[in-house]
Amino acid sequence: MALFITGGSGFIGRNLAQRLKGDYEILAPSHEELELLDEEAVREFFRKRRVDAVIHCAIKPGHRNAPDPTHLVYPNTRSFFNLARNADRFGKMIWLSSGAVYDLRHYRPKMNEDYFDAHVPVDETGFYKYVCAKYAQRSSNIIELRPFGVFGPYEDWEIRFISNAICKSLFDLPITIGQNRRFDYLYVDDLAQVIRYFIENDGRYGAYNVTPDQALELKTLAEKVRAQNGKDLEIKISRPGMGVEYSGSNRRLREEISGLQLTGIDEAIARLYEWYGERRHLIRREALLHDK
Repeated sequence: MALFITGGSGFIGRNLAQRLKGDYEILAPSHEELELLDEEAVREFFRKRRVDAVIHCAIKPGHRNAPDPTHLVYPNTRSFFNLARNADRFGKMIWLSSGAVYDLRHYRPKMNEDYFDAHVPVDETGFYKYVCAKYAQRSSNIIELRPFGVFGPYEDWEIRFISNAICKSLFDLPITIGQNRRFDYLYVDDLAQVIRYFIENDGRYGAYNVTPDQALELKTLAEKVRAQNGKDLEIKISRPGMGVEYSGSNRRLREEISGLQLTGIDEAIARLYEWYGERRHLIRREALLHDK
C-alpha cells in the first residue's frame, strides 16, 4: 500500500514515516516539493501517483514557538479541502484532528466523541478543526482521529512539556510548570499503532478520541521525569491551583480495537529520556533557562 503522509518533516509526520516505512510505501513530500495550499499542485500529485491512504498531519501551528502563530484558519482549512476534494483518487484519509474541536472554553474531564458540536470553538485552531470535522462527518472515506497530547522523539523540546522537562533534567535544571493541570498524554508509538489499524481497517465510526486510559497531573509527570534523573531536582509551579483538565474518553477506540495495548507512561518516559540522553549534545542549555 502507498501512504501519502503530509507534514512528514514535522514531529508526528516524521515519527509516522519512520514507524510505517517497513510495511508500506511512504510518500512524504516536503513543503518545497508540494504546496498543499495549491489546489492544482495537489490535484496533479494525485494524478501522477497511486495513493491508497492519506495521513494528514500537516498544520500551520499556532503555538508560542511558531514563526507566525496567527491566521491559522485559512491555510489549515484550505490544505484539508485541497486533499479532501480528491477523495476519488485515494482509498481513505486519516486526518489528525485534536481535542481542540470540543472548544477550550468548555472542556470537561474525559470528553467523549458525542460532545462534539455542543459548542463552536472561538480559538482559531479549534474553529478550523471544527469546520473540517463537520465536513468529515458527512464523508464516507475520512476518519478523524482526535489525539489530545502526543509526545515523543523530534518534538519541540523548547516548549513541549515532557520533552522540555526531560531536557532540563539532563542539565540538572529545575523542571517548570506554569500551572498544574490534568492532561492526556499519548506516546507517539501508540498513535502510530492506532493509525496502522485504521490503514488496514474501516472503523465503525467517523471520529475517535486517541487518548490514554488515565489523565495525569503535570506535576506527576514532572516527578516521573525527575525519577529518571535520580536527583532531587526542583519542580517549580508558577501559579497555584489546578488549571482546566484536557482529556478525552477512549472508550470508543478501545471498543473498536480489541486488545489495544498502550505504552505505560513510565516506560514511555524512560524511552524518551534515553533518546534525548543520546542526543544531549544537540540540546542548547541556554534555550532551557527561560520558558517561552
